[in-house]
Amino acid sequence: MKVTIENIKGLNKDLKVLIDKETMNSYMDEKYEEIKGTVNLKGFRPGKVPREVLKRQFGKAIFGEVLDKVLKETSTKALEENKIKPAGQPKLDLKTYGEDKELEYVLSITELPKVDIKSLESIKFDQYSVKIDDSETDKRIKDIAKNQPSFKEASPDTKAKEGDLVALDYKATIDGKEFKGNEGKNTQLTLGKDLFLKGFDKQLNGVKKNDEKVVEAILPENFPEKELVNKKALFSCKILNVKNPEEVKIDDDFAKNLGAKDLNDLKSLISKQINDEYKNSLDQLAKNQILKEIEKINVDEIPENLIEEEIKILSQGMPEDEAKKNKAKFTETAKTRIKTGLILNAFGEQNKVDVSEQEIQAEVQKQLRMMPGQEKMVMDFYQKNPSAVASLRGTVYEEKIINLIKEKAKPNKKEISKVEAEKILKEAHNHDHDHDHGEDKKTKTKTASEKKPSTKATKSKPKPKKVSKK
Repeated sequence: MKVTIENIKGLNKDLKVLIDKETMNSYMDEKYEEIKGTVNLKGFRPGKVPREVLKRQFGKAIFGEVLDKVLKETSTKALEENKIKPAGQPKLDLKTYGEDKELEYVLSITELPKVDIKSLESIKFDQYSVKIDDSETDKRIKDIAKNQPSFKEASPDTKAKEGDLVALDYKATIDGKEFKGNEGKNTQLTLGKDLFLKGFDKQLNGVKKNDEKVVEAILPENFPEKELVNKKALFSCKILNVKNPEEVKIDDDFAKNLGAKDLNDLKSLISKQINDEYKNSLDQLAKNQILKEIEKINVDEIPENLIEEEIKILSQGMPEDEAKKNKAKFTETAKTRIKTGLILNAFGEQNKVDVSEQEIQAEVQKQLRMMPGQEKMVMDFYQKNPSAVASLRGTVYEEKIINLIKEKAKPNKKEISKVEAEKILKEAHNHDHDHDHGEDKKTKTKTASEKKPSTKATKSKPKPKKVSKK
């Protein structure tokens, strides 16, 4: 194989590839030998069909398969040997081809630019750790206790009031007629929360154990029997008992009920939980700082084909006149995104960052935990949408790269209080909010985790995009 590099214009160049006739013939001989043992033709023993007969019967198909194989193998080898990384798929133009002939073709390539990633290790960013006071931990535990009230059964003559727990059986009718789903047994309502039907539990104020009470309520919009929605129903209620709330004692038993070893262990767990809540948000700020610093790194030239592809994504669904009007903004946004992706990829490749299937599955499980009750729907979505899994892989890949940059870079470490953390996050939120209002929603620059067109480009393999036969 002979490779000549021609027509170099910036990132664009042509690779002229020549495969001599002898090499092509050896590929053809190999293919004929392969199919000779599998073809059954009348009048010939298996494996004994003459080549001339095979050529008459299958010559065009055999040459087509050989040509396809040679193009794939040699184009990949030509790029690897010349250390060329294409931005997207090369265009392939056949010049000379045919059985018992040499093969000549031209690969027209837009090459990915060389990226200097040395400066990534000197990037500066703020790395916060939040010091949680004991008072903050105690307050959180008290809030948990308040939301998990304990109730003690009241004496039979005690009248229910707001905050009490009332247990009841009921049977409802509409215009004197029963309906599907009109009965409830041992239904428990905390008066004042109004969680059953609007205005229902308010009418139970003053009831006692064994009382009977008729309550009026309007059936809600989400009632299963649609024809009964917004109808007034009468609920005949039998009060089973009334329970008064009692203060939850915060002790070792309380802590054990929450899964901790004892109260001290619970305090440690809650303190870590509060810290983690702020850490995740503050880590995101650090990531944004790193991405902003990456945007400042100069890349001499960005491939035009990647810019055009990204502009199409940015203007997707937009009327043509509006897309034209915003093209300048889209172009700048596209360049920023692609540059960021190229730099992150170069750093990832140099440091041999990879994403395993186990890491993908761990990310899927993380998504499932974030959507309780919809696990099957989420799992089906990923199983039926390979592109969604690829996007997930891209997100994990980027996170690993950012974390590696954090390890190698120079963080400005700061220990701050919870109040300071809240102030920093509020200021960051307000800044982002103001920034969003200052530009069109479609033109907002996304981080590489939200969209990584350039990442995809760096991973593409050189497959022929178009074959023109001359």
